Amino acid sequence: MMVIWVMGLGKDWVFGLAAAAAQQLRDEKVRVFWRMGRSNSSVGSGSSGGVSSKKRGMKRWSVLCGAMLFGLGLVSLFAGHVVSGIEWYSQRLGHRSLYSKLDGHGYGPIDIWKSHYSKYYYGCSQRAADFPRAVREKSSNGYLLIATSGGLNQQRTGITDAVVVARILNATLVVPELDHHSFWKDDSDFANVFDVDWFIHSLSKDVTIVRRVPDKVMRSMDKPPYTMRVPRKSEPDYYLDQVLPILLRRRVLQLTKFDYRLANDIDSELQKLRCRVNYQALRFTKPIRELGEGLVSRMRNMSKHYVAIHLRFEPDMLAFSGCYYGGGDKERYELGEIRKRWTNLPDLIPDDERSRGKCPLTPHEVGLMLRGLGFTNDTYIYVASGEIYGGENTLKPLQDLFPNFYTKEILATDELKPHLSFSSQLAAIDYIVCDESDVFVTNNNGNMAKILAGRRRFMGHKRTIRPNAKKLSRLFKSREQLDWESFSSKVKSYQRGFMGEPDEMRPGRGDFHEFPYSCICEKPPAFIDDDNEPPERFTS
Repeated sequence: MMVIWVMGLGKDWVFGLAAAAAQQLRDEKVRVFWRMGRSNSSVGSGSSGGVSSKKRGMKRWSVLCGAMLFGLGLVSLFAGHVVSGIEWYSQRLGHRSLYSKLDGHGYGPIDIWKSHYSKYYYGCSQRAADFPRAVREKSSNGYLLIATSGGLNQQRTGITDAVVVARILNATLVVPELDHHSFWKDDSDFANVFDVDWFIHSLSKDVTIVRRVPDKVMRSMDKPPYTMRVPRKSEPDYYLDQVLPILLRRRVLQLTKFDYRLANDIDSELQKLRCRVNYQALRFTKPIRELGEGLVSRMRNMSKHYVAIHLRFEPDMLAFSGCYYGGGDKERYELGEIRKRWTNLPDLIPDDERSRGKCPLTPHEVGLMLRGLGFTNDTYIYVASGEIYGGENTLKPLQDLFPNFYTKEILATDELKPHLSFSSQLAAIDYIVCDESDVFVTNNNGNMAKILAGRRRFMGHKRTIRPNAKKLSRLFKSREQLDWESFSSKVKSYQRGFMGEPDEMRPGRGDFHEFPYSCICEKPPAFIDDDNEPPERFTS
């Protein structure tokens, strides 16, 4: 408790303590010096008690100094490692007291559709006034080529970090290349998924971006572009020490398999640049936007509110997890055969993985969680997913719990045909419908779940539900022994802290893409009582 309390201390308290200690030090100095003066006068007059009095004064002085140093050391010990976030904590400390007043110390009923406390915060990613403008192409240190990796949202993290790395290197960024060789075998180029012109223009003050390396530069090179792969989560210093010299020497450099290749915790201005890229510059193409927004309109026409569920339940993902989902010997054999694709996976005990919260919830379990939270069976749900292992049989329990069940395939027919062969474009459509939902739910902690959770926090802490899989797994095992009221009560209890509330944010927690703490600001008091937000100055 003491550690938590000290971590919540604001700067004002610490400075106030230091000031009080300093004043006490000055007062004690006066007292000690006064005593020493009295003692010195006594010595001068031949008093034998002067030396003894002087020693006692010095001893008290030493004890006092030691005690104050020890006290300040304790504060430093507990608070020093969070100095960078102490201002953020001190702001939130005041809101915590407000939370307690409003909902009974955090144990009141949860509004399943919207957080009551989102109105105190807003997304803020504007560049600081002293953040230098991007270097011009001719003055840059060279051209940076990026080859991303994985599916759409994994590549999105790579593109976001690529812009920041180009900024660190003072390089000209070439529009990143999407992965054509991943599991999904998608031939989409950047321009097939994202609005290239908007991407280049909106970031022009941060990084110079070009569509390709000029032919003149390529013809002048003695060797082809140098190719390298940097370690995951590399610090900015790594790029300056190891990558920049190569870029300066070769003029054109390609970084491959570029996903999660930049450290999570970096300078706050670079974090805000991450937010500008991810939440503002990476806009989908007009055809994708129009189709996605059309599906949102169709959901809204049927119901004022809807819940979007991102279900990761593909055979390869289940096999990789090492979990068991109740399908008997057939499931064990099929998933076991798929698991053989990876030669370096450890042998896992399915029950242990489930008890540790490492297994994604089944569609049925997702439905039970939502009903337990209080969503009624007339709630409209949109399900974003790839191939579901077990097909309709696996989805049927969820459909029985929520008959108003929709997917992009149900809502759109002919409009979807141009995109059917491109997994990234289909994922982009799901991304839009999930992002615009009133409530977003995920059964996993994959890339799309993290990216969308971060975006929804930035856009006003829209309700985002992540299962507390560790506790829910035990509850699902024992649900037959519980009446519905008891089951529902436990679901609500276990899900506290997993509902996308503002107080789940803290500096350094998880991936920055999921918890973009540097880009969440407290609203000024004038904007708290209404739906207006402080203007987000997105300069382009």
